[in-house]
Order: sequence, then structure tokens, then C-alpha cells
Amino acid sequence: MVAGTLRRLGLQNIRRQPIAYCRASRTLSGRTSTAARPLLQHRHHSTTSTSASPSSSVSPSEVSHFSRLASTWWDPHGPSRLLHLMNPLRHDFIQSCLSTSSPTAQSYSFLDIGCGGGIFASSAARLPSTSTVTAIDPTELVIEVAKSNQRTDPALSPPKLRYLNCAIEDLPTPTSDDQKADIITLFEVLEHIDSPSSFIDLAIPHLKPGGWIIGSTIARSPMSYLTTKLIAEAPVIGVVPAGTHDWNKYINPSELRGYFETRAPGTWGDFKTQGVIYVPALGWKAVNKSEDLGNYFFGVQKLD
Repeated sequence: MVAGTLRRLGLQNIRRQPIAYCRASRTLSGRTSTAARPLLQHRHHSTTSTSASPSSSVSPSEVSHFSRLASTWWDPHGPSRLLHLMNPLRHDFIQSCLSTSSPTAQSYSFLDIGCGGGIFASSAARLPSTSTVTAIDPTELVIEVAKSNQRTDPALSPPKLRYLNCAIEDLPTPTSDDQKADIITLFEVLEHIDSPSSFIDLAIPHLKPGGWIIGSTIARSPMSYLTTKLIAEAPVIGVVPAGTHDWNKYINPSELRGYFETRAPGTWGDFKTQGVIYVPALGWKAVNKSEDLGNYFFGVQKLD
């Protein structure tokens, strides 16, 4: 079935390739149209979700869900397996974004928001080009898991890597540019946020002029409903626990781009994207012009 789907999409010969930029979400109504819509201030919740207060970026139902996954976060064959497999492509995309910066910095500081158990944060901290990583998450149990993993490697000791159990709105706002991050990462976060535009608004004051916001999320399309809900969360054959995703919270690239072009505070460069597709037995593959189908990376530089 997967092979047939790939043939229909013209992707049967995909392979891991250097990141290339493609064209530069979420409908809150739940319809399957992928037409561009504004990144709304607040999304509708399903009848089963528990909302956080309007001033909070944290959804209690999401915290509860990821608390249940905490103990298996570092199992490369467990429920977080797809995150482990995606991590190398995260670094590839970051490097492709930074390669367009001028001048190129010698070292970078990271603010990893929604870090979970620290898969990306720990790998970023190990890079010679990384000065510091501050990684935050509102889920106490996954931060405990992240810190436990950190203690196994002296190279990850503070101040190189610092984990904080907090939401972005609880992180003190920097008072000078040297306290801000060169790169803010939002990997697999926005599709779990009730008000993504407000969430990014809270992150921007922590970014240096010339810095990058880089992340990954999922487009809201019929294909993503098939792959991330009907297949990925299916009993027995599923690769992630049921309830991991809410398709209505997915965000189309055009919606994110529209936010940075029309609403985001400051001046922003070109909005860059790269679609990626998971192929069983082969892993994640960068596939040009697939960002509207499902998983994709995005990056945008703050110019002032």
C-alpha cells in the first residue's frame, strides 16, 4: 500500500538528499481543505480536550499525554522512535538555514522550546559549534528524564546544556541581546499548541537580531490524516500512541508563512520549508515539494 501511494505521488525513487528549499497550521474548523487560512489566535478544542487558561501556552491534556510517555523517551525502539529517527534531518535543515546567513557565526546558542526528553537538545549541545543550549518543557516528568540522560554524559553538564521545567511565558525575558538565543527551535511542538501565533509571539523576544526560528510540524491535509492518524495511531500496527495528534491542530506552511509576513513582531527574511516523509524500513526522507502533504521543517530569520 505504501509503495502504491508513493508511486501515485511520484515519490517512488526518493532517497535521503541534501536539504533543498521548497515553496514557501491549521484549520480550526476540521475541514479537509488545504487553502491558506490565517494562523488564528485561538483554535477550537475537541470536546474531549482540557483547555489551559487563556494566558497559558500549556494544554493540560498535552502535559498529561507526554507524562505517560516520559519513561520510554530514550528508547530508540519505543513510542518516541520516529523522533529519534528524525533528529539527523533536524540538524541537516538547521545547517541549510545557517548556510544562508551572512556573516556565518562561529558558535551558536540555542533555546529549544518543548524539548521533551532532550533528544535534540542533547545532540545540539554535543556540537563543537554550539555555545549553550537552554531547553524548556512544561512537562515535569519528561524534564526529569532529560536531566537523567544528561547526567550520563559529562559533555552535557551545565552551563553547556541547561534544562528548565517551565513554559515559554515563564522564562524571564532577556534584557539585552547577548542574553538572547541565536537559534530558537520548535520541533514537533506547534501541533500540540492551542494558540500557535500567541505562542510564537512569546518566543520572539528571546531571539537575537539575525537569529533563526527553526522548527517542524505537520500540514493539515488528507494525506496527513491518513498517515498520522489512521495508520500511525492504529491498533497493533501503529507507531505512536493513540491520541498523540489532533489533526485539527495541524498547521499548513502557508499559514505559518502568513503569520511571519503579516503579524510577527519585527522584520523577517524568506520563509523556508522542507517536506519530509517517513518510509517504513527506510526512515525519514527529505522530499522536495512535499511540505503540504504532512511533516515539514520550517525556518525564518529575524532581520532586526
